[in-house]
Amino acid sequence: MVRRVSQSLVAWFLMWDLALTAGAWLLAYYLRLHSGLFPVHRGIPPITLYLRALPLVLLVGVIAFRLAGMYEVHRLRRFREELAAVGRGVALLALLVMATSFARQAQYESRGAMVIFAAVTLIGIVAARRASWTGVRRLRARGVNQSHALIVGTGRLARRTVRTLRHVNWSGIQPVGYVEDEAHCGSGADLPVLGSIAELPALVERHHIEHVFVALPLNRYADARRVFAALSQTVVDVQLIADVPAMAGMTFTTTQIHGMTVVGLRENPHHGLNMVVKRFMDIVLASVAIVLLAPLMAVIAVLIKLTSPGPILYRQERCGLNGRSFMMLKFRSLRVDAEANGPQMTAVNDPRRTWLGAVLRKTNLDELPQFFNVLWGDMSIVGPRPERPVFVRQFARSIPNYNARHAVKAGITGWAQVNGWRGNSSLRKRVQFDLYYISHWNPLFDLRIMFLTVWRMLFSKQKHAY
Repeated sequence: MVRRVSQSLVAWFLMWDLALTAGAWLLAYYLRLHSGLFPVHRGIPPITLYLRALPLVLLVGVIAFRLAGMYEVHRLRRFREELAAVGRGVALLALLVMATSFARQAQYESRGAMVIFAAVTLIGIVAARRASWTGVRRLRARGVNQSHALIVGTGRLARRTVRTLRHVNWSGIQPVGYVEDEAHCGSGADLPVLGSIAELPALVERHHIEHVFVALPLNRYADARRVFAALSQTVVDVQLIADVPAMAGMTFTTTQIHGMTVVGLRENPHHGLNMVVKRFMDIVLASVAIVLLAPLMAVIAVLIKLTSPGPILYRQERCGLNGRSFMMLKFRSLRVDAEANGPQMTAVNDPRRTWLGAVLRKTNLDELPQFFNVLWGDMSIVGPRPERPVFVRQFARSIPNYNARHAVKAGITGWAQVNGWRGNSSLRKRVQFDLYYISHWNPLFDLRIMFLTVWRMLFSKQKHAY
């Protein structure tokens, strides 16, 4: 049943991909040559020439889409993986179509039309895939097209795997029980223990299992090998759940080096293209923020100068990327002699504040000059809040994985802050949310945090802001 459903999904996707490719091919001809949107300097070729090339375009499309992995319909496939596959497929399609056009000396096919064709094909297929997967996942969440899974292990990781599978009910994967040897059986009360590792092949057959999740702790590596050996004669999907969250703290990646699998436990997610995208967003958004907020910052600067003696800006050493220090800017909110007795954290009704400083801290307006730190490259708009070196050394000794926060640039705002963990709130919670942000970073996540930051500043009461 599952295999037939998978084949039906592939056929469904292929049908829509080819239909949209054909439509994009003809639409590109019309938009480029007949819509009047673009100048036509040479003669307009008859549409029959494009229609004759259409079967070849569709054949090339099937090849390109297949090579790009667009028909892998795994139940746990994420949309960004789908988007990457479609992007590769359309890019390969465009290159192959141009190559065949050159080989056939088909000069009638406009380069402008080719660009439009690729863009329309990409947009159309992505939209169709999104709609199709939304429908499939809603049906699965309602109990349609289900598949069964066994969980090898009964410990903490195994129970977490069961909870996760139940939470992602859109996958349609139903855990039916645990598999564990009697010597290691734990209290897996939420599901029955159906048998031992040696009985796996029989359990797969008896319960019509399509997926096996190996959720064993690291100290049972030998048992994981027994699982793979026991399942060697079956056709089920086997997924290994890595027991490394406490060790990793950030990201978990795999890389192939000359046939050897290398697992990265603490890699910076902001590298390569990600780093370029992150920096581009920072420069653009910080520049826009400075221009828009310049009048407000000028008013704040004047008020600080008129209401208390001392400088307008306060420069404080903070730890940023890779633990390197930088001078973070803030509007001064404390008296100039506030730290005459050494560094200390602010507290409720801190007597060192000026009356204007209390307002600035409560509304977070004292942080606005940090947009200049973003432009200079010391900070990012979104990231873990930077801490002073003296406190970093203190916290690193007592908070596990605290220094993992320094694997990315510090931010003006962050996931911990928009969830209420700021100021003198729980430091462990802040670290937990910071590490979640680092391991789940993507540009849309940054935009979400920025939106929540503005929303909470305008409409929510700020806790721990003093």
